[in-house]
Amino acid sequence: METLIQQILQANPPRELSVPSRKSAAVLAPLYVHDGEYRIIFTKRSERMYHHRGQISFPGGGYEACDTSLQETALRESEEEIGLQPEDVTILGQLDDLLTTGSNYLVRPFVGVIPYPYPFELDRRETAYLIEAPLQFLRQHNPPRQVTREHDGRTVHSFFFDYEGHIIWGATAKILKQFLDLLDRHSPLA
Repeated sequence: METLIQQILQANPPRELSVPSRKSAAVLAPLYVHDGEYRIIFTKRSERMYHHRGQISFPGGGYEACDTSLQETALRESEEEIGLQPEDVTILGQLDDLLTTGSNYLVRPFVGVIPYPYPFELDRRETAYLIEAPLQFLRQHNPPRQVTREHDGRTVHSFFFDYEGHIIWGATAKILKQFLDLLDRHSPLA
């Protein structure tokens, strides 16, 4: 399935945005296989974080001058937050850039696969714990619940996935939905 995911992502060139007024950031949607089942990793952000405190997210963060690319940003931040070594990640592709509503970021998401089991080391200042959700479960619950609201004079569509009481919403839900939609379009569930 890794090859299929890679082919799907390569066949769907991501939409890249350039918005100089936004701070660039990147996230990694890490996948692994356990007992023949693909799982995707989310982090529960620490309550000490300034942005998106306590929310479910993918590991990632803001671009820094030491980064040569946004892919490097996603890998560096994943190492800092959950101890995922960049050399242990095989990047399968990239999804569409998106703009966050509240924190003023332009986020570039990457999808990668990692070995299992993995000796994660969480930075407790940033990451409270990991959530490892079966990809099949998320696919079965796509499309997620959707709420439409007004924000700063424009209509915003918010998606909400519920996995075992963990509510995945905001930019993370939009990234997840795009990934699941691509999988479903090219490899429908049986």
